[in-house]
Amino acid sequence: MARADRPSLPAGFAALWGAVALDLIGFGIVLPILPVYAERFDAGPATAAMIVATFSAAQFVAAPLWGRLSDRVGRRPVLIAALIGSTIGSLLTGLAGALWLLFFARVVDGASGTAYSVAQAAVSDIASPAARPRLLGLLGAAFGLGFVAGPIIGSVAALGSDRLPFYIAAGLSAANAVLAYRSVPETHTERSSKAVPSWRNQLRAASGAGLLSLVSVALVTMTAFSAFEGTLALLLDARFELEASSIYGTFAVIGIGLVLVQTRVVGPTIDRLGEQRALMGSLTVTAAGMALLAPDAAGWIMAIALALLVLGQGVTSPALASLVVDRAGDTRGAALGMQQSAGALGRIIGPAAGGLLFEHVGIGWPYGVAAVLLAVAVGLAARA
Repeated sequence: MARADRPSLPAGFAALWGAVALDLIGFGIVLPILPVYAERFDAGPATAAMIVATFSAAQFVAAPLWGRLSDRVGRRPVLIAALIGSTIGSLLTGLAGALWLLFFARVVDGASGTAYSVAQAAVSDIASPAARPRLLGLLGAAFGLGFVAGPIIGSVAALGSDRLPFYIAAGLSAANAVLAYRSVPETHTERSSKAVPSWRNQLRAASGAGLLSLVSVALVTMTAFSAFEGTLALLLDARFELEASSIYGTFAVIGIGLVLVQTRVVGPTIDRLGEQRALMGSLTVTAAGMALLAPDAAGWIMAIALALLVLGQGVTSPALASLVVDRAGDTRGAALGMQQSAGALGRIIGPAAGGLLFEHVGIGWPYGVAAVLLAVAVGLAARA
Protein backbone atom coordinates (compact mmCIF):
# COMPACT_ATOMS: atom_id res chain seq x y z
CA MET A 1 0.00 0.00 0.00
CA ALA A 2 1.34 3.45 -0.90
CA ARG A 3 2.42 5.66 1.94
CA ALA A 4 -0.18 8.36 2.52
CA ASP A 5 2.32 10.65 4.27
CA ARG A 6 4.81 10.75 1.41
CA PRO A 7 4.85 14.36 0.12
CA SER A 8 3.95 14.93 -3.50
CA LEU A 9 6.59 16.07 -5.97
CA PRO A 10 6.68 19.83 -6.61
CA ALA A 11 5.47 21.19 -9.95
CA GLY A 12 8.20 21.01 -12.58
CA PHE A 13 10.23 18.28 -10.89
CA ALA A 14 9.12 15.50 -13.25
CA ALA A 15 10.16 17.56 -16.30
CA LEU A 16 13.56 18.31 -14.75
CA TRP A 17 14.08 14.63 -13.85
CA GLY A 18 13.19 13.57 -17.38
CA ALA A 19 15.63 16.08 -18.88
CA VAL A 20 18.47 14.81 -16.68
CA ALA A 21 17.62 11.15 -17.32
CA LEU A 22 17.65 11.59 -21.11
CA ASP A 23 20.89 13.58 -20.92
CA LEU A 24 22.64 10.89 -18.90
CA ILE A 25 21.36 8.07 -21.10
CA GLY A 26 22.98 9.89 -24.00
CA PHE A 27 26.20 10.19 -22.00
CA GLY A 28 26.01 6.47 -21.18
CA ILE A 29 25.67 5.69 -24.89
CA VAL A 30 28.77 7.68 -25.85
CA LEU A 31 31.27 6.98 -23.09
CA PRO A 32 31.80 3.18 -23.31
CA ILE A 33 32.32 3.13 -27.08
CA LEU A 34 34.42 6.31 -27.40
CA PRO A 35 37.91 4.79 -26.82
CA VAL A 36 37.22 2.07 -29.42
CA TYR A 37 35.78 4.63 -31.84
CA ALA A 38 38.99 6.65 -31.56
CA GLU A 39 40.90 3.72 -33.07
CA ARG A 40 39.42 4.54 -36.51
CA PHE A 41 41.66 7.66 -36.37
CA ASP A 42 44.75 5.56 -35.51
CA ALA A 43 44.63 6.76 -31.91
CA GLY A 44 46.64 4.66 -29.48
CA PRO A 45 45.54 3.92 -25.90
CA ALA A 46 47.10 7.11 -24.51
CA THR A 47 45.45 9.30 -27.15
CA ALA A 48 42.12 7.53 -26.65
CA ALA A 49 42.35 8.22 -22.91
CA MET A 50 43.05 11.89 -23.66
CA ILE A 51 39.96 12.05 -25.87
CA VAL A 52 37.85 10.72 -22.99
CA ALA A 53 39.51 13.13 -20.53
CA THR A 54 38.89 16.10 -22.85
CA PHE A 55 35.19 16.01 -21.96
CA SER A 56 35.93 16.37 -18.24
CA ALA A 57 38.58 19.04 -18.86
CA ALA A 58 36.10 21.18 -20.79
CA GLN A 59 33.45 20.61 -18.13
CA PHE A 60 35.94 21.63 -15.43
CA VAL A 61 36.37 25.03 -17.09
CA ALA A 62 32.79 25.63 -18.20
CA ALA A 63 30.64 24.36 -15.31
CA PRO A 64 31.19 27.32 -12.93
CA LEU A 65 30.53 29.76 -15.78
CA TRP A 66 27.23 28.08 -16.67
CA GLY A 67 26.28 28.00 -12.99
CA ARG A 68 26.85 31.75 -12.57
CA LEU A 69 24.93 32.38 -15.78
CA SER A 70 21.97 30.38 -14.44
CA ASP A 71 21.97 32.60 -11.34
CA ARG A 72 21.85 35.66 -13.61
CA VAL A 73 19.46 34.72 -16.45
CA GLY A 74 17.59 31.71 -15.03
CA ARG A 75 17.86 27.92 -15.05
CA ARG A 76 15.62 27.17 -18.03
CA PRO A 77 17.55 28.96 -20.80
CA VAL A 78 20.88 27.63 -19.53
CA LEU A 79 19.53 24.07 -19.38
CA ILE A 80 18.18 24.31 -22.93
CA ALA A 81 21.47 25.81 -24.19
CA ALA A 82 23.42 22.99 -22.53
CA LEU A 83 21.24 20.35 -24.20
CA ILE A 84 21.67 22.03 -27.60
CA GLY A 85 25.44 22.04 -27.04
CA SER A 86 25.37 18.33 -26.19
CA THR A 87 23.43 17.71 -29.41
CA ILE A 88 26.10 19.49 -31.45
CA GLY A 89 28.94 17.72 -29.62
CA SER A 90 27.50 14.23 -30.14
CA LEU A 91 26.67 14.96 -33.77
CA LEU A 92 30.18 16.25 -34.48
CA THR A 93 31.62 13.15 -32.78
CA GLY A 94 29.69 10.92 -35.18
CA LEU A 95 30.57 13.06 -38.21
CA ALA A 96 34.25 13.49 -37.34
CA GLY A 97 36.62 12.67 -40.17
CA ALA A 98 39.85 13.66 -38.46
CA LEU A 99 41.34 13.35 -34.99
CA TRP A 100 41.38 17.10 -34.36
CA LEU A 101 37.64 17.29 -35.08
CA LEU A 102 37.01 14.43 -32.64
CA PHE A 103 38.88 16.37 -29.93
CA PHE A 104 36.92 19.53 -30.80
CA ALA A 105 33.63 17.61 -30.61
CA ARG A 106 34.45 16.35 -27.13
CA VAL A 107 35.33 19.90 -26.03
CA VAL A 108 31.93 21.12 -27.25
CA ASP A 109 30.14 18.25 -25.53
CA GLY A 110 32.09 18.67 -22.28
CA ALA A 111 31.61 22.43 -22.18
CA SER A 112 27.86 21.79 -22.55
CA GLY A 113 27.79 19.02 -19.95
CA THR A 114 26.27 21.04 -17.15
CA ALA A 115 22.62 20.02 -17.39
CA TYR A 116 22.84 18.03 -14.15
CA SER A 117 24.16 20.83 -11.94
CA VAL A 118 21.67 23.34 -13.43
CA ALA A 119 18.86 20.86 -12.79
CA GLN A 120 20.12 20.45 -9.20
CA ALA A 121 19.93 24.22 -8.78
CA ALA A 122 16.43 24.26 -10.27
CA VAL A 123 15.24 21.49 -7.94
CA SER A 124 16.73 23.38 -5.00
CA ASP A 125 14.77 26.46 -6.08
CA ILE A 126 11.42 24.65 -5.84
CA ALA A 127 12.13 22.31 -2.91
CA SER A 128 11.68 23.09 0.75
CA PRO A 129 14.83 22.55 2.86
CA ALA A 130 13.25 19.43 4.40
CA ALA A 131 12.36 17.90 1.02
CA ARG A 132 15.55 18.92 -0.77
CA PRO A 133 17.75 15.90 0.07
CA ARG A 134 15.04 13.43 -1.04
CA LEU A 135 14.45 15.28 -4.31
CA LEU A 136 18.18 15.56 -5.02
CA GLY A 137 18.42 11.83 -4.36
CA LEU A 138 15.64 11.17 -6.86
CA LEU A 139 17.44 13.39 -9.36
CA GLY A 140 20.66 11.49 -8.72
CA ALA A 141 18.88 8.23 -9.55
CA ALA A 142 18.98 9.39 -13.16
CA PHE A 143 22.72 8.67 -13.03
CA GLY A 144 22.03 5.03 -12.31
CA LEU A 145 19.46 4.91 -15.11
CA GLY A 146 22.01 6.30 -17.57
CA PHE A 147 24.60 3.85 -16.25
CA VAL A 148 22.27 0.95 -17.11
CA ALA A 149 20.29 2.05 -20.18
CA GLY A 150 22.97 4.00 -22.03
CA PRO A 151 25.47 1.17 -22.57
CA ILE A 152 22.66 -1.23 -23.55
CA ILE A 153 21.37 1.16 -26.22
CA GLY A 154 24.90 1.91 -27.38
CA SER A 155 25.89 -1.72 -27.69
CA VAL A 156 22.83 -2.50 -29.83
CA ALA A 157 23.33 0.60 -32.00
CA ALA A 158 27.00 -0.26 -32.56
CA LEU A 159 25.90 -3.43 -34.36
CA GLY A 160 24.67 -1.22 -37.19
CA SER A 161 27.60 1.21 -37.38
CA ASP A 162 30.31 2.56 -35.11
CA ARG A 163 28.95 6.07 -35.79
CA LEU A 164 25.31 5.24 -35.06
CA PRO A 165 25.54 5.44 -31.23
CA PHE A 166 26.67 9.07 -31.48
CA TYR A 167 23.84 9.94 -33.85
CA ILE A 168 21.36 8.35 -31.44
CA ALA A 169 22.88 10.32 -28.55
CA ALA A 170 22.58 13.52 -30.62
CA GLY A 171 18.95 12.70 -31.42
CA LEU A 172 18.18 12.13 -27.75
CA SER A 173 19.78 15.46 -26.81
CA ALA A 174 17.87 17.31 -29.53
CA ALA A 175 14.56 15.77 -28.45
CA ASN A 176 15.48 16.56 -24.85
CA ALA A 177 16.08 20.24 -25.71
CA VAL A 178 12.65 20.43 -27.37
CA LEU A 179 10.97 18.75 -24.40
CA ALA A 180 12.77 21.05 -21.96
CA TYR A 181 11.64 24.08 -23.98
CA ARG A 182 8.04 22.88 -23.86
CA SER A 183 7.79 21.52 -20.31
CA VAL A 184 10.54 22.76 -17.96
CA PRO A 185 9.42 25.83 -16.00
CA GLU A 186 11.67 28.67 -14.88
CA THR A 187 12.36 28.17 -11.17
CA HIS A 188 14.80 30.98 -10.36
CA THR A 189 12.25 33.77 -10.30
CA GLU A 190 14.09 36.09 -7.86
CA ARG A 191 17.18 36.49 -10.04
CA SER A 192 16.39 40.05 -11.17
CA SER A 193 16.30 41.47 -7.65
CA LYS A 194 19.91 40.73 -6.73
CA ALA A 195 23.19 41.07 -8.60
CA VAL A 196 25.42 38.03 -8.88
CA PRO A 197 28.56 38.62 -6.75
CA SER A 198 31.95 38.90 -8.39
CA TRP A 199 34.21 35.82 -8.40
CA ARG A 200 36.38 37.38 -5.68
CA ASN A 201 33.44 38.16 -3.41
CA GLN A 202 31.89 34.77 -4.06
CA LEU A 203 35.10 32.92 -3.19
CA ARG A 204 35.47 35.01 -0.04
CA ALA A 205 31.89 34.17 0.98
CA ALA A 206 32.40 30.53 0.04
CA SER A 207 35.43 30.29 2.29
CA GLY A 208 33.51 31.71 5.23
CA ALA A 209 30.52 29.41 4.66
CA GLY A 210 32.59 26.23 4.41
CA LEU A 211 31.84 25.87 0.70
CA LEU A 212 35.49 25.47 -0.27
CA SER A 213 35.77 22.51 2.09
CA LEU A 214 32.70 20.95 0.45
CA VAL A 215 34.09 21.56 -3.04
CA SER A 216 37.30 19.88 -1.87
CA VAL A 217 35.20 16.94 -0.69
CA ALA A 218 33.72 16.72 -4.20
CA LEU A 219 37.20 16.72 -5.76
CA VAL A 220 38.68 14.12 -3.42
CA THR A 221 35.61 11.87 -3.49
CA MET A 222 35.30 11.88 -7.28
CA THR A 223 39.04 11.27 -7.69
CA ALA A 224 38.75 8.18 -5.49
CA PHE A 225 35.52 6.86 -6.99
CA SER A 226 36.50 7.43 -10.61
CA ALA A 227 39.78 5.58 -9.99
CA PHE A 228 37.57 2.66 -8.93
CA GLU A 229 35.28 3.05 -11.96
CA GLY A 230 38.20 3.28 -14.36
CA THR A 231 39.88 0.11 -13.13
CA LEU A 232 36.94 -2.09 -12.07
CA ALA A 233 36.80 -3.97 -15.37
CA LEU A 234 40.54 -4.64 -15.14
CA LEU A 235 40.12 -5.85 -11.55
CA LEU A 236 37.28 -8.23 -12.42
CA ASP A 237 39.33 -9.67 -15.28
CA ALA A 238 42.56 -9.97 -13.32
CA ARG A 239 41.13 -11.59 -10.17
CA PHE A 240 38.14 -13.54 -11.43
CA GLU A 241 38.73 -13.84 -15.21
CA LEU A 242 35.19 -12.67 -15.94
CA GLU A 243 33.95 -12.54 -19.52
CA ALA A 244 32.90 -9.22 -21.07
CA SER A 245 29.22 -10.05 -20.60
CA SER A 246 29.74 -10.63 -16.88
CA ILE A 247 31.64 -7.35 -16.56
CA TYR A 248 28.81 -5.47 -18.29
CA GLY A 249 26.39 -7.24 -15.96
CA THR A 250 28.35 -6.10 -12.92
CA PHE A 251 28.21 -2.48 -14.07
CA ALA A 252 24.48 -2.83 -14.69
CA VAL A 253 23.92 -4.20 -11.17
CA ILE A 254 25.89 -1.27 -9.76
CA GLY A 255 23.68 1.15 -11.71
CA ILE A 256 20.50 -0.52 -10.45
CA GLY A 257 21.87 -0.43 -6.91
CA LEU A 258 22.53 3.31 -7.18
CA VAL A 259 18.96 3.88 -8.35
CA LEU A 260 17.57 1.95 -5.38
CA VAL A 261 19.78 3.74 -2.86
CA GLN A 262 18.99 7.20 -4.19
CA THR A 263 15.25 6.60 -4.40
CA ARG A 264 14.75 4.59 -1.19
CA VAL A 265 17.64 5.22 1.21
CA VAL A 266 18.76 8.84 0.81
CA GLY A 267 15.65 10.58 2.14
CA PRO A 268 15.20 8.52 5.34
CA THR A 269 18.96 8.55 6.06
CA ILE A 270 19.30 12.33 5.83
CA ASP A 271 16.03 12.85 7.72
CA ARG A 272 17.46 10.77 10.55
CA LEU A 273 21.09 11.91 10.60
CA GLY A 274 21.08 15.34 8.99
CA GLU A 275 23.03 16.27 5.88
CA GLN A 276 26.51 16.63 7.38
CA ARG A 277 26.44 13.45 9.47
CA ALA A 278 24.93 11.53 6.56
CA LEU A 279 27.75 12.79 4.32
CA MET A 280 30.46 11.81 6.81
CA GLY A 281 28.86 8.41 7.35
CA SER A 282 28.50 7.70 3.63
CA LEU A 283 32.12 8.66 2.99
CA THR A 284 33.18 6.30 5.77
CA VAL A 285 31.12 3.46 4.25
CA THR A 286 32.66 4.13 0.82
CA ALA A 287 36.16 4.11 2.33
CA ALA A 288 35.40 0.74 3.94
CA GLY A 289 34.32 -0.65 0.58
CA MET A 290 37.55 0.55 -1.04
CA ALA A 291 39.60 -0.97 1.77
CA LEU A 292 37.93 -4.35 1.20
CA LEU A 293 38.79 -4.21 -2.50
CA ALA A 294 42.50 -3.62 -1.89
CA PRO A 295 43.55 -7.16 -0.80
CA ASP A 296 43.14 -10.18 -3.07
CA ALA A 297 40.06 -11.60 -1.32
CA ALA A 298 37.28 -14.06 -2.09
CA GLY A 299 34.37 -13.28 -4.36
CA TRP A 300 31.89 -12.83 -1.51
CA ILE A 301 34.12 -10.14 0.03
CA MET A 302 34.19 -8.43 -3.37
CA ALA A 303 30.38 -8.49 -3.38
CA ILE A 304 30.26 -6.88 0.09
CA ALA A 305 32.77 -4.24 -1.02
CA LEU A 306 30.70 -3.34 -4.08
CA ALA A 307 27.53 -3.16 -1.96
CA LEU A 308 29.26 -0.75 0.45
CA LEU A 309 30.50 1.38 -2.44
CA VAL A 310 27.03 1.60 -3.98
CA LEU A 311 25.46 2.48 -0.63
CA GLY A 312 28.12 5.04 0.29
CA GLN A 313 28.35 6.79 -3.07
CA GLY A 314 24.57 6.73 -3.50
CA VAL A 315 24.12 8.77 -0.31
CA THR A 316 27.23 10.94 -0.73
CA SER A 317 26.17 12.72 -3.93
CA PRO A 318 22.77 14.12 -2.82
CA ALA A 319 23.96 14.82 0.74
CA LEU A 320 26.92 16.81 -0.59
CA ALA A 321 24.78 18.71 -3.12
CA SER A 322 22.22 19.56 -0.44
CA LEU A 323 24.95 20.90 1.86
CA VAL A 324 26.40 22.99 -0.97
CA VAL A 325 22.97 24.50 -1.69
CA ASP A 326 22.43 25.19 2.01
CA ARG A 327 25.76 27.05 2.29
CA ALA A 328 25.42 28.91 -1.02
CA GLY A 329 22.10 30.70 -0.51
CA ASP A 330 21.09 32.80 -3.52
CA THR A 331 24.15 31.81 -5.60
CA ARG A 332 23.40 28.10 -5.57
CA GLY A 333 23.80 27.81 -9.35
CA ALA A 334 27.39 29.05 -9.21
CA ALA A 335 28.14 26.90 -6.15
CA LEU A 336 26.80 23.73 -7.77
CA GLY A 337 28.79 24.63 -10.88
CA MET A 338 31.93 24.79 -8.72
CA GLN A 339 31.07 21.39 -7.26
CA GLN A 340 30.56 19.90 -10.75
CA SER A 341 33.83 21.48 -11.89
CA ALA A 342 35.65 19.84 -8.99
CA GLY A 343 34.03 16.52 -9.85
CA ALA A 344 35.13 16.89 -13.47
CA LEU A 345 38.72 17.49 -12.34
CA GLY A 346 38.44 14.35 -10.20
CA ARG A 347 37.31 12.40 -13.28
CA ILE A 348 40.52 13.48 -15.01
CA ILE A 349 42.86 12.68 -12.14
CA GLY A 350 41.20 9.50 -10.82
CA PRO A 351 41.24 7.19 -13.86
CA ALA A 352 44.76 8.27 -14.84
CA ALA A 353 46.17 7.79 -11.34
CA GLY A 354 44.21 4.57 -10.81
CA GLY A 355 45.46 3.10 -14.07
CA LEU A 356 49.07 3.97 -13.28
CA LEU A 357 48.83 2.45 -9.79
CA PHE A 358 47.10 -0.68 -11.12
CA GLU A 359 49.67 -1.29 -13.84
CA HIS A 360 52.93 -0.23 -12.19
CA VAL A 361 52.49 -0.61 -8.42
CA GLY A 362 49.92 -3.31 -7.74
CA ILE A 363 46.35 -4.39 -8.46
CA GLY A 364 45.03 -3.40 -5.05
CA TRP A 365 46.78 -0.06 -4.79
CA PRO A 366 44.14 2.15 -6.50
CA TYR A 367 41.60 1.08 -3.88
CA GLY A 368 43.93 1.39 -0.90
CA VAL A 369 44.87 4.90 -1.96
CA ALA A 370 41.19 5.69 -2.60
CA ALA A 371 40.33 4.57 0.94
CA VAL A 372 42.93 7.00 2.32
CA LEU A 373 41.58 9.83 0.15
CA LEU A 374 38.05 9.16 1.39
CA ALA A 375 39.27 9.30 4.99
CA VAL A 376 40.68 12.76 4.15
CA ALA A 377 37.28 13.66 2.68
CA VAL A 378 35.60 12.74 5.99
CA GLY A 379 37.88 15.24 7.73
CA LEU A 380 37.09 17.93 5.15
CA ALA A 381 33.36 17.29 5.58
CA ALA A 382 33.71 17.65 9.33
CA ARG A 383 35.37 21.07 8.83
CA ALA A 384 32.60 22.38 6.57
